[in-house]
Amino acid sequence: MKNIPLIKIIFLLIFLNSCQTIKQKTDAIVEKENLKLSQYIGKTISNLKMDLGKPDEDFKNGKGNLELVYNTKKYGIVCERRFEVDSNSMVIGFVSNGCF
Repeated sequence: MKNIPLIKIIFLLIFLNSCQTIKQKTDAIVEKENLKLSQYIGKTISNLKMDLGKPDEDFKNGKGNLELVYNTKKYGIVCERRFEVDSNSMVIGFVSNGCF
């Protein structure tokens, strides 16, 4: 009976270690995605469209800048990448959601 708390502690430690490993993998994926998309900052909209193709959606945001939205799906999870383009047709920002 005294071994039961010890077994619970061991399982808890394994579980917590697994969570840390998942977080590390997720952080690495997010960092890789950000590095990939940050190469477009300061580039023209033509460069972006040449590499990624025609966006699924485009619209003017509240600041008056153009936003280009690219949607893909992997393993049933929707990946959305948004790029903000200023009045000089230069990419000034991006947001990535659900992409890995």
